[in-house]
Amino acid sequence: MDRRLAVLGGTLAGIAGLAAVILIDVLGTVFFALTVAFFLAPLRQWLRQRGRSRLTATVAVTTAAFVGVIALFAPIGYLVGARFSEVVALLSSLPTTIPIEIAGFSDEIVIADALVVVESWFRTAATRLVAALPVLLIKLTLFVLLVFSLLYNERDIRSSVLAVIPPSERDIAHALHERTRETLYALYVLQAATALGTFLIALPVFFVWGYSSPFALATVAAILQFIPVVGPSVLIAALVIGEFLAGDVVGAVGIGVVGGGLIAWLPDLAIRPRLARRTADLDGSLYFIGFVGGLLSLGAIGVIVGPLVVALLAETAGLVADEFDIEAEES
Repeated sequence: MDRRLAVLGGTLAGIAGLAAVILIDVLGTVFFALTVAFFLAPLRQWLRQRGRSRLTATVAVTTAAFVGVIALFAPIGYLVGARFSEVVALLSSLPTTIPIEIAGFSDEIVIADALVVVESWFRTAATRLVAALPVLLIKLTLFVLLVFSLLYNERDIRSSVLAVIPPSERDIAHALHERTRETLYALYVLQAATALGTFLIALPVFFVWGYSSPFALATVAAILQFIPVVGPSVLIAALVIGEFLAGDVVGAVGIGVVGGGLIAWLPDLAIRPRLARRTADLDGSLYFIGFVGGLLSLGAIGVIVGPLVVALLAETAGLVADEFDIEAEES
């Protein structure tokens, strides 16, 4: 029986690897759908326990996933579509030189070439995003179908996976299952809640400060919250530089102090710790390594894959350490 389970497990792994190679162009979408379905499975079970039918519960949870994805990516489309001309106009209005006067010595720093490069990059990025919209719509459809299928067949999938794992090793699968759930909670719920809090804090700050597009700036700050360590501080730094280039030194210092304190730091101090106890026990440096490594290796989907793989590696290392401790005590 053990040999048969090993053969079945190896066959499953081999076919999964072959499928990954063939479906490489949509592998990111498949993985994203898999993590979302895994994360939302408890919600579907909760609906089932309250008398909802299998189909009704699955449709409700899939709809929630669809709305969540739209809510996540809609601000990016809004910024590119509705605010593109404003961003270009802002870049064009910046001075091409910065005068410097120190102890009677005066000079000018020419930044015209840098502004041209930034504007060109922004135009190229916007053009590529618009050109990719048909493909994105296809991937969104695939995402919805996959989430629905995975949730609807959740019990069969779980039984198939557990069937090829020997009973004596299923505690390992359970530990990895729990770590995956906690990590996905950290990646989805914790980051989303912190991003929402950042938006709600940033919107009145940018409005009071007199920026012409406070909603767009608050949206950018919320999106940047998904980047660990750096976060919205990048936006605050850009605004400080913009105010400085415009000659408003007081405004640059003010947005640096107020924006840095309320937008860049407050959400991490007030929101994240309240939810942190529900998340995976993953060191911040390891999370950052997973985020950056996944992003550089796999692109956007690496933001999820990287930290998840690092978390599972940490969990497996802990299991190995515990196993050695047990063996040492028995000997």
